[in-house]
Amino acid sequence: MKPPRVPEGACKHIGLYVYRREFLLTLAALPPTPLELAESLEQLRALEHGYRIRAVLTPHDTIGVDTPEDLDHVRRLVAGLSTP
Repeated sequence: MKPPRVPEGACKHIGLYVYRREFLLTLAALPPTPLELAESLEQLRALEHGYRIRAVLTPHDTIGVDTPEDLDHVRRLVAGLSTP
């Protein structure tokens, strides 16, 4: 199956969230918000409570690991036994 065409200028979302300990304690103490509950995305709690989230661009690609086969593939890559 051919992968879908990616629109010009589109970015891939990696979804790595990094919090300082103090903010994580604050975030955990905030009540869940309606949008967070509807979408099951905890970062929406921060946004709906007025906190900002910074996004950065990276030249690095990622490899999804969603199955045992994906994990085997990544292990072979790390060991230098395979190519991406």
